[in-house]
Amino acid sequence: MLKLENMLHKMAGKPLEPTKKSLATSRPVKVVVVGAGFGGLNIMKELGGRPGLEVLALDRNNYHGFWPLLYQVATGALLPGSIAYPIREVITRHKNLAYRMTEVEKIDLDHKRLQTDTGEITYDYLVLAAGSTNNYFGSKSIPENTYSLKDIDEALNLREAILTALEQASLEPDAERRKFLLTFVVVGAGPTGVEMAGMLAEVIAPLIREDYRRLDEKEVRLVLVEAHTTLLESFPPELQQKGEEHIRHKGVEILQNSPVESVEDGEITFKGGRTMRANIVIWAAGVTSSPLGQTLGVRLGWNGRVAVEPTLNLKEHPEVFVIGDMAYLEGYKKGTEAYPMVAPVAIQQSRVAARNIMAQVEGRPLKEFHYFDKGNMATIGRKDAVADAFGIKLDGILAWFAWLVVHLYFLVGFRTRLLVLLGWAYNYFTYSLAARFLGGKRVKNARKFVTF
Repeated sequence: MLKLENMLHKMAGKPLEPTKKSLATSRPVKVVVVGAGFGGLNIMKELGGRPGLEVLALDRNNYHGFWPLLYQVATGALLPGSIAYPIREVITRHKNLAYRMTEVEKIDLDHKRLQTDTGEITYDYLVLAAGSTNNYFGSKSIPENTYSLKDIDEALNLREAILTALEQASLEPDAERRKFLLTFVVVGAGPTGVEMAGMLAEVIAPLIREDYRRLDEKEVRLVLVEAHTTLLESFPPELQQKGEEHIRHKGVEILQNSPVESVEDGEITFKGGRTMRANIVIWAAGVTSSPLGQTLGVRLGWNGRVAVEPTLNLKEHPEVFVIGDMAYLEGYKKGTEAYPMVAPVAIQQSRVAARNIMAQVEGRPLKEFHYFDKGNMATIGRKDAVADAFGIKLDGILAWFAWLVVHLYFLVGFRTRLLVLLGWAYNYFTYSLAARFLGGKRVKNARKFVTF
């Protein structure tokens, strides 16, 4: 068919129009992937080694971070290198993959080019997989006065803040100030918040007993704050109840129906005017799509996510694909909800997007995205977890063991799996943290929130 089309163009004296297949044979098709999270990394793997393609990945970090375990770096249970995998180690496996450490500043969809802090980049196909950022619900004080968990640097800042609080409390003669220094609040009772609160309960008491003997662990106050009535809202009711029992059993207070309006000078203000004092406030109250999507000039869905077709590309620009946390596509559960902003969705979407890019290049029809929901799980510390997978609901040690296996499986590379496994084994048998050191520069950052 293509040959006949070309002959007709020649007979008419018209120049040949570039087709997707002729583009692939004349020069490599350039695919640019923005973001090297779960979606971006997996689409690189899918397109790696494909003939006729050049794939360029862009990310401001030179590593892929396994963010589900970031809270364990923040509490010193794992070293940063355990969950960070170099992007360049991935791309060396295929000659058609390349990487640039850069920040994307602007995207010109009409002219197929990106402006970055390292220069202009053009593309034939674009995949936006820039993930998400913390949702502070319009507050200016919250991001300035809380800690969050979105990358390695933030996790290390939080770790240093926790250790600095213990060091300062061990030297503080005033009982009231000491209690303030030892008050830790986690805002948000989804899986991230529950896991963070459970881990704090697991590590701080043994740490005080072993390393800070002048302190009384009874002075430590751990609080989990939730704006709604239930913890672990995405889980079935019976597992929500089990999760709440586990977290309370570890000594964590739970404040429900307590939306946070502001955090300033060590004081949390809730809706309605109620306040409480806390030295360290950790924000885990949800995420919103990367602000990059708002610069595209296309239709956005809930939470600033880019509305895509069922084939995961833009209707007006079919060569542009959006996956993971940035993509807004309804079809979850009863078909009326948008797919959740979780790693399994991003991974499955990356495979469909990669196949659809190849389909466009080769002139084949595109396939729609259909999600296979494998369930949810969250750990609440040693031997405690909840899991809802394939219709099976587990809690306690069986759910905890399943959580360990799944997270080891999804880590990238044998080295990181081995490091995480060894770290877990060390913590399990010794009740001791792998990382308890303080760096001078980070201590300054950690101290910036300490007031009384």
